[in-house]
Amino acid sequence: MQGALLQVLNGLTYAAFLFLLSAGLTLIFGVMRIVNFAHGSLAMLGAYVAFDAASRAGGDLWVGLAAAVAVMVPLGVLLEAGLLRPLQRRGDLYVILFTYGLVLVMGDLVKLLWGPEYKSLPRPGFLAGAAGLGPLLFPAYNLMLIAVAALVALVIALVLNRTAFGMRLRAVSADRETAEALGIHAAALGAWVFGLGVGLAALGGALVLPVLTVAPSFGVEVVVEAFIVVVVGGLGNVWGALLGSVLIGVSRAFGIALFPAFEQALIYAVMAAVLIVRPWGLLGRAPLERN
Repeated sequence: MQGALLQVLNGLTYAAFLFLLSAGLTLIFGVMRIVNFAHGSLAMLGAYVAFDAASRAGGDLWVGLAAAVAVMVPLGVLLEAGLLRPLQRRGDLYVILFTYGLVLVMGDLVKLLWGPEYKSLPRPGFLAGAAGLGPLLFPAYNLMLIAVAALVALVIALVLNRTAFGMRLRAVSADRETAEALGIHAAALGAWVFGLGVGLAALGGALVLPVLTVAPSFGVEVVVEAFIVVVVGGLGNVWGALLGSVLIGVSRAFGIALFPAFEQALIYAVMAAVLIVRPWGLLGRAPLERN
């Protein structure tokens, strides 16, 4: 029983990282209809920015977190307004090719600036130990990571459902042309959504530094799992991203513990099973329901 609970907690820890990554990805798709292949690489770049800033501050993770978000959110806004928006007017294929190109550019940029070595950070002193959960001991930092992801989910839900900004986002997501006809500046909203999505990815990349090592290939590795989460949960649905993250994270943890040779195959099997039952994802809408 304790072994199963430990794997659930391990799965929730990875699910927390997956949610921070996929929440931005699904928000960007929901509002802007952009399939951003560079999302994982932007998380990787945020992790390196955090590593650099934290290293200059004596290994202080919180300084790294602040630097990653402060750098990556404006970068995301500028990226959308300056490059993605003009390309989107030409067609989706241009956007897909551009974001794929960004993956290659950012991988080489990181190697040039920080080298090809793996990077990580120590856990903050007061989170370095283990916390007791009944008879089970679990790393306190991992519990904090789970709590942060839950808090981010709550904040996103409140913003989307209780603020004027969220109401505009939902209007643009539902019908962009009608929203613009009602006076909503969809382009400006898109830039902010892209910036916030990149900021969430950077936050996830920075927070995972004490748990996982990060290398220039990190972005490519994690973006595949982020897309699986989004597809399983339902494209454009934040709660679906949360549910998909938990499902994929826990499946991965049990796969590593029970079938280490088939860990990745188990994740794809879960995705296939979900899509057979609900082709539009767990919380997604069937195409006919949109009309």
